Amino acid sequence: MIVRSATLNVMTKAVQKAGRALVRDFGEVEQLQVSRKGPADFVSTADRKAEKILREELLKGRPDYSLLMEESGSVKGADPDRRFIVDPLDGTTNFLHGLPHWAVSVGYEERGELLAGVVYDPIKDEMFWAERGKGAYMNDRRIRVSNRQRLSDAVVATGIPHLGIQEGAGQQQFLRRLEKAMASCAGLRRWGTASLDLAYVAAGRYDAFWERGLSPWDVAGGIAILREAGGFAVDLKGRRYGFDSPDLVAINQHLQKPMLELLRAAE
Repeated sequence: MIVRSATLNVMTKAVQKAGRALVRDFGEVEQLQVSRKGPADFVSTADRKAEKILREELLKGRPDYSLLMEESGSVKGADPDRRFIVDPLDGTTNFLHGLPHWAVSVGYEERGELLAGVVYDPIKDEMFWAERGKGAYMNDRRIRVSNRQRLSDAVVATGIPHLGIQEGAGQQQFLRRLEKAMASCAGLRRWGTASLDLAYVAAGRYDAFWERGLSPWDVAGGIAILREAGGFAVDLKGRRYGFDSPDLVAINQHLQKPMLELLRAAE
């Protein structure tokens, strides 16, 4: 029998409620009011509504905790050592173009350590979740990273720079890495939702994922799940990933060394 902590129950109920609202908005996406955060970075009324739901539900269950939210920023609670890190809609561009691949993500951090994570794909009704020391799950099924040992057998996901993101030298560096990966891996994917990319590595659907310039809310929930599934979240030097790390590589034990060597060779 799977036993979830009270805090994880608060998280899962919050993302489910936000997910239901997003599904309704997704059905009427052409009517949503959309504004720009950056040159090619959008925010919609759906983002804001989902974030409001998450904030209300999380603080109803844990009123003293702090929050770090994509749209609203930092909300300091009475307990600064415990905080939820929230992405109300990861994959906004997919959402606004009618592509059914996006997620709600919440990570729980205590004194700087990620202890739990939830990544919810409401379109497929797939709830990825984990708690420190209790394993990782998709709905009620235990998940583990893949056991593949050769890059030639690996399907690898990444994030591709676009307008306003990593222009100039950053794009050229990415193209060098992509060229190396194309010549070494069984397949490459770019689905535009980092939280689900991490969850898919945790579930063995992908064998690895790398991206540069991610924010804490993009990765907090997914990293907590990945680590409990036996995976590693590291930077390009193989050090444990931190929110200030410029690059994230999510990987299984066997592919860590060859994947890092491949990416570093393109520096």
